[in-house]
Amino acid sequence: MALTREFKDTVLRRAQEDPAFREGLLTEALDCLLAGELDAGKLLLRDYINATIGFRELARQMNKKDTSISRMLGPSGNPSARNLFTITRLLQRQDGVRLRVVSERQQRSTVN
Repeated sequence: MALTREFKDTVLRRAQEDPAFREGLLTEALDCLLAGELDAGKLLLRDYINATIGFRELARQMNKKDTSISRMLGPSGNPSARNLFTITRLLQRQDGVRLRVVSERQQRSTVN
């Protein structure tokens, strides 16, 4: 199901106005990436970047072209681990947030 332009604008507007929503958006993006949901994670990162730092400024800080970063986070993009971690570091610094990974052990069901 494709998202409507109105929905995307609402998400971006809310992210610009609400620091807690921004933090949740970034956290969800990274949770998706860690869970192997690359497409969802990249989409959420794009929304976050558009609502905050913007691709042009992020590219300047990474010493890359903004179109290159936009492509790597696009539907067919394949960002390297180095680029993903650099983006993550810069986005956290930009918003003054520090995210960390916390492990959870899944319970295994036992069949008797």
